[in-house]
Amino acid sequence: MTNDESFVDLRNYDQSWFDRGRRSWYILLWWFVQAIAFPLTPQPLNNVRCTLLRLFGARIGKGVLIRPTARFTYPWKVTVGDYSWIGDDVVLYSLDEIHIGEHCVISHKSYLCTGSHDIHDPAFGLKTASINIGNGVWVAADCFVGPGVEIGANAVIGARSSVFSSMPSEQVCLGSPCRPQYPRLGK
Repeated sequence: MTNDESFVDLRNYDQSWFDRGRRSWYILLWWFVQAIAFPLTPQPLNNVRCTLLRLFGARIGKGVLIRPTARFTYPWKVTVGDYSWIGDDVVLYSLDEIHIGEHCVISHKSYLCTGSHDIHDPAFGLKTASINIGNGVWVAADCFVGPGVEIGANAVIGARSSVFSSMPSEQVCLGSPCRPQYPRLGK
């Protein structure tokens, strides 16, 4: 292959196998509700946002706080445990399942991404994998969490970190790529 030739041929891209989990009209209805209802609900009306998410199939625990600018691609693929917080401008790109434990904080501008593409496939095939976040985790501001990542209970992911592999429990993890640095609880 010369420098002028492209390895990728997007004419062959096919995601017909991908199951979004609901019919197209339902997905469009969700996107309309999220575009209108979420940003227009004042901060104190958190219960309205949680109710809307539950109506669209999300499993939202008790005492959960979700900011009006949070975005959920497919809420029926999202679980948020009791007393967790989802901050402003957080994106839950839920092509696959996203499980957030209890007492977790997903801080503003973080992006939880369950989808990517196969860079070795000329058709740029879609790949998805779930994200699992244990109880008591803090994902600090502006983090990226990639497909297939598991974050152990009580871990901290430092601000602006990029998490491409699983992180252990009870560790403060930082960087791009993110790596465990030291114990959270300082025992």
